[in-house]
Amino acid sequence: MAGIDSLKSLRAISWLSLLTSSGTLVCCALPALLVALGAGAALSTMIATVPQLVWFSDHKEAVFGTAGIMLAVAGVMQWHSRSLPCPAEQALAQACQQLRRRSLVIYLLSVTLFAIGGFFAFVATYWL
Repeated sequence: MAGIDSLKSLRAISWLSLLTSSGTLVCCALPALLVALGAGAALSTMIATVPQLVWFSDHKEAVFGTAGIMLAVAGVMQWHSRSLPCPAEQALAQACQQLRRRSLVIYLLSVTLFAIGGFFAFVATYWL
């Protein structure tokens, strides 16, 4: 059962890394996408409705730093959990393997979101 408990904590960390990575999209990718599509009015309406979104853009280094730390922790836990034993009972072994796959998918989605947000925050600003 220790393997499943470790995988459940891995899943929680993976979800947390997805949440922080999504913050990088709100910070940088979404505004850049709206401006690129000519939807500046939609962006200004969104900022007028939720002015706290400006904080993300003003503190993008902290947002990306936090997301990067969470991704690093989740990556280490992913690496560690790959060799954890699953229970011998068939149903529990299937649940264990399913948790591993879901956690890996969530982690890879988080890394992808982080990369997209990082591109728009730090690379695309020089091109636009």
